[in-house]
Amino acid sequence: DAVRVLKSWELRAGLTDITSTSSTWTFADSDELAWWSGLWADRTLASAYADRATEGGLATLDQLRGVSEAWREWGRQEDAWFTVPHGEILCRKGD
Repeated sequence: DAVRVLKSWELRAGLTDITSTSSTWTFADSDELAWWSGLWADRTLASAYADRATEGGLATLDQLRGVSEAWREWGRQEDAWFTVPHGEILCRKGD
């Protein structure tokens, strides 16, 4: 959530030469989708996220397996695509 307040942090730090931009990652072809969906399918089962979800009682291992398979199934869909926006700020401190 930091991107929502990033510029205000820079202004409070006394920075005045601020350039705000954005970029995106987009996964739309079959190779990109296989990689992205496979990455999240694996993370769903073997990561700190999985540990926190099961240890915190938020999900069972069976539920996480279902989510993992859903990621893989989604990645095989012809019309699947995913985008990740990035807020970017370049700051320069004046003399």
